[in-house]
Amino acid sequence: MVPGQKNIILRYTLIMFIMALLAIAIIAKAAIIMFAERQYWKDVADRFIKENVIVHPTRGNIISADGKLMASSLPEYKIYMDFKAGGETKDTMLMNHLTEICEGLHQIFPDKSAKEFRQHILKGRRQKSRNYLLYPRRISYIEYKEAKKLPVFNLSKFKGGFHELAFNQRKKPFGSLAARTLGDMYPDVTLGAKNGIELTYDSILKGQDGITHRQKVMNKYLNIIDKPAVDGCDIITTIDVDMQDIAEKALVDQLKNLEAVFGVAIVMDVATGEVKANVNMTRAGDGNYYEMRNIAVSNLMEPGSTFKTASIMVALEDKFITPDYMVDTGNGVVNMHGSNMKDWNWYKGGYGKIDVTRIMEVSSNVGVSSIIDKFYGDNPQKFIDGLKRMSIDKPLNLGFVGEASPRILGPKERYFAKTSLPWMSIGYETMIPPIYMLNFYNAIANNGVMVKPKFVKAIAKDGEIIQEFPTEIVNPKICSDTTLTMIQGILRKVVSQGLAKPAGSKQFSVSGKTGTAQVSQGKAGYKAGGVSYLVSFCGYFPSEAPKYSCMVSIQIPHGPASGGLQAGSVFSRIAERIYAKHLYQDLASAKDSTSIIIPEVKNGDLREASYVLQNLNIQSNSSSIPKSSTPIWGKANCTTTYAELKRTNTEKNLVPNVRGMGAKDAVYLLESKGLRVRLSGTGKVIRQSLNAGSYLHKGQTITLTLN
Repeated sequence: MVPGQKNIILRYTLIMFIMALLAIAIIAKAAIIMFAERQYWKDVADRFIKENVIVHPTRGNIISADGKLMASSLPEYKIYMDFKAGGETKDTMLMNHLTEICEGLHQIFPDKSAKEFRQHILKGRRQKSRNYLLYPRRISYIEYKEAKKLPVFNLSKFKGGFHELAFNQRKKPFGSLAARTLGDMYPDVTLGAKNGIELTYDSILKGQDGITHRQKVMNKYLNIIDKPAVDGCDIITTIDVDMQDIAEKALVDQLKNLEAVFGVAIVMDVATGEVKANVNMTRAGDGNYYEMRNIAVSNLMEPGSTFKTASIMVALEDKFITPDYMVDTGNGVVNMHGSNMKDWNWYKGGYGKIDVTRIMEVSSNVGVSSIIDKFYGDNPQKFIDGLKRMSIDKPLNLGFVGEASPRILGPKERYFAKTSLPWMSIGYETMIPPIYMLNFYNAIANNGVMVKPKFVKAIAKDGEIIQEFPTEIVNPKICSDTTLTMIQGILRKVVSQGLAKPAGSKQFSVSGKTGTAQVSQGKAGYKAGGVSYLVSFCGYFPSEAPKYSCMVSIQIPHGPASGGLQAGSVFSRIAERIYAKHLYQDLASAKDSTSIIIPEVKNGDLREASYVLQNLNIQSNSSSIPKSSTPIWGKANCTTTYAELKRTNTEKNLVPNVRGMGAKDAVYLLESKGLRVRLSGTGKVIRQSLNAGSYLHKGQTITLTLN
């Protein structure tokens, strides 16, 4: 061995041994980090960076046809306190500012006194709670921001302890109005919609989720956006809030009088098919009526005598009859293939020999069934084909969950007894949702053009229309012009001279048909557990130039039953109030050439006063009021010849002067400043409990006296 070689080998071996030990130590440490200390280091990492945090977008609004907000997503909060956060420094600050904090909370939440808040906070402090609920109910965003301004609460949650839990809630400003048409959301709105327009247009309303990651930079946490959330679009419906309200009130009043099981009222625009009102009320266990199901589109019902119109139209179209075709209805009872067909007045001796027009006026079962059995008894399929030619059974695919389609089945689809045809002709042995029946009458009003009922007219984004839904034609001509003219004349006489007189009006003419049907209990028959009835009226108005069609259906658990009296009277109230809503008259016709009429103008939003004055051609300075998307507050000084509008300033922190305003403007202005409003009386404001110009404190209650 070469001298010195032994020393080199020793040194080399030592180095290799040390390196092996280091490698083993590194591997061992890595193993400890990966397994034994994995959760610790993961928690450390999470404090600095958190990947793929989902950011939920704001759900779009649902807006009425007249521009009113019907459903919107609004944040709500529950507020908590961590009494251990911030240590002794925070605790000292809390006790030093406790009186100020409790007074502030009382101003924001007047239902609890400052003393109650003090006792409540001290209780949480004694418990040293880390998640102590400060206020029992959810609060609005405005209330949350006010609370966040209070001492200690304005610090970060790690220093002050004040923190919140956010909820994104779906709110309906008009309460239950059109609730079933609009639809419901799950309590956790991120789970989506249950039904109605909310579900049908869920993909449009909900928007798209965004993604962020949270990273700690220089002792501060930053939310870094990887993919921005895209807020949902707004849905503009065809529902008119005023018409919906008119229809609901008229229907519910009658339902209460009749102690009815349920009721439906639908109003459609004849030319466009836009559904202006859709009311679906069901009696609950407490005796009150609520929108539980969209009965108009989901319930299959035997339509009763409203179906006679379709039966007579088939015979008119096939040229078997004319309006003056005579039928001997005898004493009101006729044997139809072994079963008795009866008119409602059979016990009075019936109607005898009457023509088709009169048959429809008095809704004669014997008259209609005799015609259909005579001309179609040997070939029932020809009658069924005639009905289908008018598209009365064609699925409309409205998009609602649970939507039903008509069942009008002929010899090709089911067993067809000899009695099936006559009973089908008067509205039995067929099942049709109310909106389909209305759509058929709407086509008669629309010169034979059947359009698809429409619940949504447009999609909007940031106030701009991005998609409109045009009127869809289901059938361009349900019958010939001759048949259409004849049936329109008959339906008008049904109201003016027949059993449907209660559906008419002294102000305008109405056309339509009543319906009264016993309700089938399925296999149990029609009389199991007592007889219940479906009374209805379906028609349109004004007869000369139809603008709206409407159907009212009510199920009552007892007799006597009358479609004209019980459903037709509801139709009349709805039609007259809608007609009055759209009644415009020239002011010139109400004054002579020497009259000078300047109406009394209430104080308030000058934009509305300006609009009215200009449209009535009243001398004023209304043109000086600029167009604006926000209210322009002011007052009006009126003389016998001129109306002067003057703008007034409303200071942010002062109670405004609302004397002379109507209730709507006064409440809007005061609530926008954070005050709670109580009203007494009607008319315009003559007194306010908080003096104008005094400093306001949000959450205060102000009482307005109107006269």
